[in-house]
Amino acid sequence: MVSIDPLTATAVVIATAATDAVYVMFTAAVVARRRVPAASWSSIWYLLSSYAVISYTENWVYVAFAAAGSWIGAFASISFLHRPPGGPPVGAGPE
Repeated sequence: MVSIDPLTATAVVIATAATDAVYVMFTAAVVARRRVPAASWSSIWYLLSSYAVISYTENWVYVAFAAAGSWIGAFASISFLHRPPGGPPVGAGPE
């Protein structure tokens, strides 16, 4: 029987949600050609993803929690970044 630690499962969901949100911010910075923000978001992205990988490699069941967190993070960050058509992307500096 596979045992699941609720605290670890919750942490994996949060870490992967944050990872996906940061990935979206990284992509927005790359599209806006902002080098420093893109590099910073990339560093944060790898830091967060390493926690999730380390946590769920001990028990394959945590992959499901990682997938759920990934979905939540992408959905929330795209919702945050949603702008009316024609507006500049988030992270784009004044020209």
